Amino acid sequence: MLSNISAALLRFVTRFEREEGQALAEYGLILALIAVAAIIALGVLGIAIAGQLGAITAAMP
Repeated sequence: MLSNISAALLRFVTRFEREEGQALAEYGLILALIAVAAIIALGVLGIAIAGQLGAITAAMP
């Protein structure tokens, strides 16, 4: 009886540790995805701002 309880407890602890590692990896992937999206958005925004400043500069006498 005691061996069954200890085996169940061992399986529970092993499963908990494995899921914690998976959650950490998932958070890392989400963070990387957000970083890539932010870099792309800032790049596009920078190009748009440069275009507007170029148009304003060209309009000046």
